[in-house]
Amino acid sequence: MSQQGEKPAAHEDDWWRKLYDETAPDTGPSSAPDSLDDRFDSVSDTVSETVEPEFEPDPDPEPLPEVRPDPRTAWDPYREQAPPSEESESKAEPEPEPVPVATQAAVPGPRSTVFPAPWEAPAGPPGPRTFAVPKPPEPEPPPAPLTPPATGPATAPDPVALHELPPDWAASDAPADGGGARPLVDHLGDRPPTYDAEPAALPAATSENLDALVPDTVLDGARYGTYTLRAASVRGDSARFRGEPRRDALLTARFGAAESALVLVAVAGGVRAGEGAHLAAADACRWIGGAVARSHARLSEDIRAGRRADLKSGLHRLTDRTYGKLRARAAELGVEPGEYTTSLRCLLLSADPDCRTRVFFGVGSGGLFRLRDGLWQDLEPVIPEEAASGVSEEGPDGDRLTMDLQITTPPSPYSDGPAPPPAELFRFRASVARPGDTLLLCSNGLAEPMRDEPELPDELAERWGPPGPPGLPAFLADTQLRIKGYADDRTCAAVWEA
Repeated sequence: MSQQGEKPAAHEDDWWRKLYDETAPDTGPSSAPDSLDDRFDSVSDTVSETVEPEFEPDPDPEPLPEVRPDPRTAWDPYREQAPPSEESESKAEPEPEPVPVATQAAVPGPRSTVFPAPWEAPAGPPGPRTFAVPKPPEPEPPPAPLTPPATGPATAPDPVALHELPPDWAASDAPADGGGARPLVDHLGDRPPTYDAEPAALPAATSENLDALVPDTVLDGARYGTYTLRAASVRGDSARFRGEPRRDALLTARFGAAESALVLVAVAGGVRAGEGAHLAAADACRWIGGAVARSHARLSEDIRAGRRADLKSGLHRLTDRTYGKLRARAAELGVEPGEYTTSLRCLLLSADPDCRTRVFFGVGSGGLFRLRDGLWQDLEPVIPEEAASGVSEEGPDGDRLTMDLQITTPPSPYSDGPAPPPAELFRFRASVARPGDTLLLCSNGLAEPMRDEPELPDELAERWGPPGPPGLPAFLADTQLRIKGYADDRTCAAVWEA
């Protein structure tokens, strides 16, 4: 009833009673499926029915507008774009017809291109690198032949040809005649020596004598002032075959700097019968080196000033002290002094370009030779045993050779035993070098064939003459020129004067 008491019309409340009629039964669960997939299918069917064309297509329809590719997938920075060949175009499958725009909006399209993260490896073939190695220049084509070549399949050039070794490296048995060929250890005479030219057996070693092992070969060199130095020490063929250590020792050292520097070359040869001969040779080189190092300033000054008398007396004392230490060391080892001894020969060379004085001193066997004007000179003449003490001889060009015979050495301060026997002959020589000279200091293993086999000095004179000193490998091969009957260690130092 309204506020005025009027009754409402019946049709105004019909919709309300139909919606909220309490007498109407509950609908309950529906028998129709109602899942997420069912709802998606229902919506898809509805949309498809909405966009379905209501007319038949014309037999000659107008061309559809060009469907452009997604700009995000048109350029791939990790993929090379190469134009397709004619063969690939003929084998390619026909592209599908474009789908109308309305259908594209309803049908899900392909997944968009996913770019890899910066830390991920790029997919597909690698593109050009930023710092690519440039290709080597291609060789020029050879001139065309007069007659056309036979037709055949083209072959690509062999890439190994770009890395071929030089011709002088290719042949391992090329003669060592200079010109960049590989040095060869050769032999002189009609027959080769008994032993092989290369090392065979190593010396025996234990955990307690590793410090006493010496290498098979030592090679060194230098250049100061007006001279070039080459030095080498090689184990003899006999010791290489029997597995014995190298008994010779070599020391090359520089003391001081600039023009006052002094270069020492010490060559020592151990006795063949001594078990520790190689140790005695190493000790002698080390001890004479230490003595010269402590007096190098005074020695360098005397050499540059030409004080021969002072040099002779000073070097004599240093040599005596070295042999005194050797005798003391023999007493510590419980062996006779004659078993732990060595020959010792040294050269002192000034680094001053204005000084050409070359000083030699030493004790024991060996050799000192000079190559001048293509001929070898033996600078150590044989002196008769009955020669008086203090013999002084004038050599060629005013060179002086001084030898002190039967000089006794005072008792060693390192030993309380009896006084040692008289020392061996001390040899001293100071000579002035000329441009083009070659001075050779060597142990007995090379001095003997130099004096007894004319072929060896002739061959070395040809190799060590002009145009100048050889390189280290060639010098090593030259010092190993083998002669049958000479299989001892060889140690030498050669000085070329410019």
